[in-house]
Amino acid sequence: MSLAEQLDAIRAGAATRIPEEKRAIMGAATTALRASGILDSVVKVGDQLPDFALPNVEGTAVRSGDLLARGPLVLTFFRGTW
Repeated sequence: MSLAEQLDAIRAGAATRIPEEKRAIMGAATTALRASGILDSVVKVGDQLPDFALPNVEGTAVRSGDLLARGPLVLTFFRGTW
């Protein structure tokens, strides 16, 4: 299954699990973010990021350069709960 198909399945499942009023709030928030122009300044696929360090679960700083030295690095962002 392709990524697009997986995302479509997730969206379809959300439509049955999330009440309409909450989906409306989430949709309005997404629309407001897009209208704010934020997408003009977000990191795009293939963009090069500056070196950074973030704490791991044990509080130890992990540097992106150290991870990149071992191979490709994939970042994911979790917006949080609604």
